Amino acid sequence: MDYISALKQAIGKEHGCEAHLEQLVPVAETHLGEISWEGDVAVFRIDGHLRARRCYAWGVPDDDEAESRKITTVLEIPPVNSAETAVRAARARKNGAG
Repeated sequence: MDYISALKQAIGKEHGCEAHLEQLVPVAETHLGEISWEGDVAVFRIDGHLRARRCYAWGVPDDDEAESRKITTVLEIPPVNSAETAVRAARARKNGAG
């Protein structure tokens, strides 16, 4: 399965929506002046969700499995309104701040 298809499948599984790729957005998240995360975030238009019209998704290599990726999906629900804020929200949630 290709990368974009894997992201679409994850959105469908996690949010029960059909996803349509709009664009890829390069994001560099910084912390204390240093890049703490960098990658391309896929922006999807989604159909079938009551509150969100878009979903942001990206994958990073999974340390446990060589060919596997850990996929993150974030719905565009305020305060999330861009690829950058989606990454920020996901990182805050992962670090226990959300």
